[in-house]
Amino acid sequence: MALGNLMYFWVVAANLLVFCGSLVNGKDSSVWAVGDPGMQRDGLRVAFEAWNFCNEVGEEAPGMGSPRAADCFDLSSENDHSLIHKVTEGDNKLGIGKPFPGLNPKALNNPDLYAAEKEIYLGSLCQVSDTPKPWQFWMVMLKNGNYDTKSGLCPENGKKVPPFKPGRFPCFGSGCMNQPVFYHMPTSLDGNGVMKGGFNGTYELDSNSDSGNSYFEVVWEKKIGSGSWVFAHKLRTSKKYPWLMLYLRADATEGYSGGYHYDTRGMLKTLPESPNFKVRLTLDIKQGGGPKSQFYLIDIGSCWKNNGAPCDGDVLTDVTRYSEMIINPETQAWCSPTSIGNCPPYHITPSNEKIHRNDTANFPYGAYHYYCSPGNAQHLEQPNSTCDPYSNPQAQELVQLLPHPIWAEYGYPTKKGDGWIGDKRTWELDLGGLASRLYFYQDPGTTPARRVWTSLDVGTEIFVSTKDEVAEWTLSDFNVILT
Repeated sequence: MALGNLMYFWVVAANLLVFCGSLVNGKDSSVWAVGDPGMQRDGLRVAFEAWNFCNEVGEEAPGMGSPRAADCFDLSSENDHSLIHKVTEGDNKLGIGKPFPGLNPKALNNPDLYAAEKEIYLGSLCQVSDTPKPWQFWMVMLKNGNYDTKSGLCPENGKKVPPFKPGRFPCFGSGCMNQPVFYHMPTSLDGNGVMKGGFNGTYELDSNSDSGNSYFEVVWEKKIGSGSWVFAHKLRTSKKYPWLMLYLRADATEGYSGGYHYDTRGMLKTLPESPNFKVRLTLDIKQGGGPKSQFYLIDIGSCWKNNGAPCDGDVLTDVTRYSEMIINPETQAWCSPTSIGNCPPYHITPSNEKIHRNDTANFPYGAYHYYCSPGNAQHLEQPNSTCDPYSNPQAQELVQLLPHPIWAEYGYPTKKGDGWIGDKRTWELDLGGLASRLYFYQDPGTTPARRVWTSLDVGTEIFVSTKDEVAEWTLSDFNVILT
C-alpha cells in the first residue's frame, strides 16, 4: 500500500472509530450546558426554594425550617432498582439555630444568610461529578408577591430604605410576606418501574381547609430507562396571596444566578453565552392562570453592571437582567406608538438592522409587552419606565416579549395562542441568537457586556389577580445546547 493510501486509510479508520464511539455513547455531552440533558437521567436531582418579594426569606414559616429542600437519589444497580436517597428529611427541615457542616456562624440565626448556605449544603449532598464542572439539581422556585411596605425589609435598587405607606403592592397586613407551609413527597418506585415524587404546600398558615387557599405543587414522574422526567406544576392564588410565581429553573452551579446576590447551586455546568446556544423543551399548558398570568415559555436571567463589567455582589451597582417570552394570549402589548416609554429604545432585526422606537412605520410594537430600565441607570433615553426597585436585591432590567412574526427566525411563537392551552409543543428556541440582539441598557462609551446567562426558567407569574386563579402545566425534555 502506498504511503498516501496508508495515511488515508488510517484517517478514515480513526474517523470511523470516533463515529462508532459516538453511537455507543449515544450523545456528545460536551455540547450540553445542563448536567441532565433532556431530563433523561434516572437518578434525579431536584431542589426547592421559596422567596419573599425581594428575593429573601425574611422569616421562616413555623415548624417548616428554612425554605430550601431537595430530593436527590441514585438507582442502586441496573438489576435492583431501589432508590438511594442523598438528602434526609432532617436535612430538609434544617432551620435557623440548627448547625450543619460548613455553616458560617454569622448565618446561624439570620434567615436570609441561612437559606443561602443551606442551598450550598444541599448542593453538596446532591452533587454529580461531570465535565467541565460538577452540577447539583433542577430548582423549583416559588415566590410570594406580597410586599409589606411598612416592614422595611426590601431595599430600593439595592439601597436600604425606611418603611413607607402601602399602596401599589398587595398585602393583607403584618405577616403578608410569610414563607409557605411546605410538604415533601420523597420520590418512590412502584412495581411497574415508575418513579414519582413531589413538593406542595400553601401560604395560608392559619387554615386546615383547602377551600380558598393558595396552593403550589410540583410532581415529577418517570419510568426507569425510558424518556424524560415530566414535571407537573400547579399554582393557585387566593385573596390573601394574589401574586404568586412558580418556575422550574436551570441555575448556575456556582456564582450568582439571575436575581440573587450570593453563591447559588444548580444545573448549568456551563454558562451559556449569546449567541451560541439553543434551548429545547416540551410544554403542555392545562390551565393558564387567568388574564394576569404572565406565563413564560422561557425566562433567562443574568447580571452585569451598567458599565458592562460582571457583577461582583455590590447590590448598589449590580443589575439583574431578564428576557421573558410571555405566551398568554390575553397579555397585551404595553409598548405602543403612544406609549414608547414602555418600549426598548430600539429593536434589532435578525439581519442586525436597528429600528428606533420612534419609527412608527417599522418598529414591531406588538412584539414587546413591556420594557423597563434599571433604576440606577444614569443616561436613560426619554421617555422611559424604570423597573420595580424592590423585587430584587439590586436594580433590574426587563425585556418582556410577546408572540410576533418578527421572532420566527429564532423558533419563537409568532402569533397569539401558539403553545397555549391545548397546543402542546416541543420547542427548539435559538435563545442565544435572540438574546444577542435584544436591547439592554449600557452606559455610553463602555465596553459591551458579555451576555452570559446564569438562569433559565419556565413557569408563570400570576400578577395580582382579582380572583382566585389556577395555572397548571407540564414541562419535560428541557435541554440547553451549546452551538
